[in-house]
Amino acid sequence: MKRWDQRPFEIRNLFNPAFCGLVLFRALHGYEEIDGRGMPFSLSLLVLPLCLHKTSREVIANNSRSYLLKTVEGNQQIVVGFATRATQMLPYALEGFGLLMDKGCIIVGEEGRIQSVPRKVRKAVNGTAETVACQKVARIVGKEFARIADRATVYSTFGIRP
Repeated sequence: MKRWDQRPFEIRNLFNPAFCGLVLFRALHGYEEIDGRGMPFSLSLLVLPLCLHKTSREVIANNSRSYLLKTVEGNQQIVVGFATRATQMLPYALEGFGLLMDKGCIIVGEEGRIQSVPRKVRKAVNGTAETVACQKVARIVGKEFARIADRATVYSTFGIRP
């Protein structure tokens, strides 16, 4: 990773740690609505590539009442290039987690699962239309990951190996 001041302006705006951390937090919170133990770290790395990629985000938002596995099956454009996106987003996810950990917004549970800390982040989802959409889809993704409850299934659905 380049130093913050050496990154292009667009990268600093789109992938700043505070926003990436907020998206990750929303996904963790959604996951905990179904499974209170917290989200496995390996699944959390798939959140940003799904929520920040406009096509994926729109497909998930438009099919929010359907199961994620069924949505992906019917919309294979989500899977195209997903492995590359996930790899490219890894440093930004780690920066987001670093900021969340530094501010006491998340903890790592006994099983190695990441859990959100209550009352550390506002419940209200606000901002621009696009940032709100990212946060709402993150919650959906978190809940769906918890419903699936199998990391291997999630990874194979998106055409990647853990």
